Amino acid sequence: MKILHFALAGALALASFTGGALAQSNDDYLTIELKDGPVVIELRPDIAPKHVQRIKELAAAAEYDNVAFHRVIQGFMAQTGDVQYGDMQEGFRPELAGTGGSSKPDLPAEFSDVPFERGTVGMARSQDPNSANSQFFIMFAPGDFLNGQYTVVGKVVEGMENVDKIKRGDEANNGAVSDPDRMINVKVGK
Repeated sequence: MKILHFALAGALALASFTGGALAQSNDDYLTIELKDGPVVIELRPDIAPKHVQRIKELAAAAEYDNVAFHRVIQGFMAQTGDVQYGDMQEGFRPELAGTGGSSKPDLPAEFSDVPFERGTVGMARSQDPNSANSQFFIMFAPGDFLNGQYTVVGKVVEGMENVDKIKRGDEANNGAVSDPDRMINVKVGK
């Protein structure tokens, strides 16, 4: 019993020293700077390791910087991440934004039982479940119809009020946004 007591005390001491033994590493977070302030996303490499790795790679290479929120639907979600056509400083093609990806290959689906709730971040894709590449979306509201159909990569843990201020698109045009807001800067970590 004494050994168990010392082991538990040691684990608690280590947890308090390290900020929590089960706490995620700082690089399991993504910070997006928006016009109204930062948004911090807790990434989920435990359920979508390939997709989370892709997001981290693109963020570390500054490929998400200045990318438009090209499709934003009130009461649903804000979509961004088209690094091919969505960069509002270099090569912005609003008529094609949402159709591109990165120079990297598409990813196989990593579906999970994590539900799409307000603040959930999921990977955008075409009809092919294995076509996610660089684009992702942030949910304004629950979207149960997406559960098990799209890969969840994380959840907003700070700054959802800033997501709520992203300029909405034209509902008659599938949420396409004229003069869209952008991700000013995206970095791995908080």
